[in-house]
Amino acid sequence: MAIELNVEVREDLGKGASRRLRHTDMVPAIIYGGDKEPTNIMLPHRVAVKQLENELFYTQVMTLKVGKASEKVVLRDIQRHPIKQQVMHMDFLRIDPKHKMHVHVPLHFINESTAPGVKAGGKINHIMIEIEVNCLPKDIPEFIEVDMGALEIDSSIHLSELKLPKGVESVILSHGADHDSAVAAIHAVRGAKADDEDEAAEGDAE
Repeated sequence: MAIELNVEVREDLGKGASRRLRHTDMVPAIIYGGDKEPTNIMLPHRVAVKQLENELFYTQVMTLKVGKASEKVVLRDIQRHPIKQQVMHMDFLRIDPKHKMHVHVPLHFINESTAPGVKAGGKINHIMIEIEVNCLPKDIPEFIEVDMGALEIDSSIHLSELKLPKGVESVILSHGADHDSAVAAIHAVRGAKADDEDEAAEGDAE
């Protein structure tokens, strides 16, 4: 589902202005990139918080309506208050539909409960929860699946084993095969092997 947000241009700039803006439950933000000058904007805090609950908001191209104009952007950065549940600032990057870009895409892990390694008592370790990909804006995937269904105990799935959509490539793997990092693994639960050995030893003694 396409994301569209109505935002307003802000003329009053600076730290003091941003502070006053937050007191009115608005979030200061900026649109930058491309061949245009940066545009300082603001949006309601409640709208920002609601959108941040949507996984797609972090990766997908969205439309910001600034008055009668529209900007195609992706979210580039969020600043949050270290203590309060408050969004302090947001950065949006203009996109060029003809140029590839780097984005972080979430990983969705499937078939974990049926993995042989889990059935054997192993524990799943999600080494990564997202990966950086390079692709055209139109090809940005909502997520990338990691099929754990065949994973044995003490084994792992690497980046090279992921099925990426057409036109999408892993940024890390583009640096060479020696960058083929593990994405997820199933390890034996610590102590379980020792318990099995103890039981075997007791059986031999009997």
